[in-house]
Amino acid sequence: MLAKDYYTGKTLERLYLKSETINSFITLVEKIKQRYEIKAIVVDGRKGILNAYPEIPTQMCQFHQIQIINRYLTRKPKLEASKELRKITLTLTTIKKELFIKLIEKWYQKWETLLKEKTINQNTKKWFYTHKKLRSAYRSLKTNLPYLFTYQEKQNRHLKIPNTTNLLDGFFSHLKDALRVHRGLNIKRKIRIIETIIWK
Repeated sequence: MLAKDYYTGKTLERLYLKSETINSFITLVEKIKQRYEIKAIVVDGRKGILNAYPEIPTQMCQFHQIQIINRYLTRKPKLEASKELRKITLTLTTIKKELFIKLIEKWYQKWETLLKEKTINQNTKKWFYTHKKLRSAYRSLKTNLPYLFTYQEKQNRHLKIPNTTNLLDGFFSHLKDALRVHRGLNIKRKIRIIETIIWK
């Protein structure tokens, strides 16, 4: 788990974990707070992380939100409602918050009946939502909306918050390439290579 300063590219802190949790995120942030003043946080949107520090402006990576929608709807959805929702989502990185909200609201009004459509299982006689993945995609956008345009908020504009975690994503690609060259090393030696790279 890695945190970098967007403006300088400098590594601020890191943790080695088997799996990422909300507690590990808080541990990372608290370590950083001991040495730096945090002006804003940009994260990938993992559950619980977005509202962990309500006092700090938090931006969810718009690229990760697009990836979430792609996972639910695929890159080539067949349903017209899914095509439209994905098309709206793809505007995230260039659109103004107010317009995006209007587009999502208009989409919902148009497809509300479809979203509420139910199917009954003939064996169990229990019902389920017919378009579960479409509902999940819409819910994801609605849930994350308060954090998708933090960088555009008037009170945050002077901070020049990035709207994606591209700095980190690019760095991780470089890190993985370096580790691939040293395939077969044990964990301790891999960590030594990682440490050398991240603190350059």
